[in-house]
Amino acid sequence: MRPMSLPVGLPALADSDLVGQIARILMQAIVQGRLPPGSKVVEAGVARELGVSRAPVREAARLLEKQGLLVASPRRGFFVRKLEIRNIDEIYDLRLCIERHASVLAAKRLSPESRDVLRRQIDVLHQTADLDDPARQVEEDYRFHRLIFEIADNRRLLRLFDDLAAELRMVIGLIGRLYDDPHEIARTHEPLLAAIEAGHPERITAHVDYHIGHAWREVGRLVRELTPPLGNAAEPSSILFPTNGVTV
Repeated sequence: MRPMSLPVGLPALADSDLVGQIARILMQAIVQGRLPPGSKVVEAGVARELGVSRAPVREAARLLEKQGLLVASPRRGFFVRKLEIRNIDEIYDLRLCIERHASVLAAKRLSPESRDVLRRQIDVLHQTADLDDPARQVEEDYRFHRLIFEIADNRRLLRLFDDLAAELRMVIGLIGRLYDDPHEIARTHEPLLAAIEAGHPERITAHVDYHIGHAWREVGRLVRELTPPLGNAAEPSSILFPTNGVTV
């Protein structure tokens, strides 16, 4: 008989968009490292803790599989995608290419209104640093970079960025572990915004290279540290949700 996981005070779920709410809870657990790469999503345990049937949990897992956060194994269930060095290199290599171009385009199309939108987003990053909500900060970090692509006004570039969205959320979640001061995440965006406002392509490219390149190196280091030796990986019996602070 499998051991039962103890209830830990998860929030009640609303009747509407049940699958979406469960997917967001699982995504938070992944981004915050409570459901680490390679670990199993135990459908029965999640359903029991949330007070729902297994069907919406399975649909939420399928949704996250489409987004690249989970992988399905026949007859074994869903597992959090492992962050391998090759995957990190491919993600950041592509991101560096498209973000250089998008940032230069955004500078050419920058208006007083769109400039204010980017500035306000950095303010939001500072505000969320005080909330002790890493998942929210991940979303706001992702939002800042997506705004650059929206201002660039190239739909195909934006689509490429969105295709990386789920993987970037996991990666940006790792970046949050690099700083003891969560405000440092917001501060790292300020020189990039200043370069876009100045409008010099060479300066913009240099700041994009520094901003993304630093993250690339540090995330690669973290992934190496987080990758267990072969043969030591284990499947947890259930998800370890926090006792509070989960927001749907």
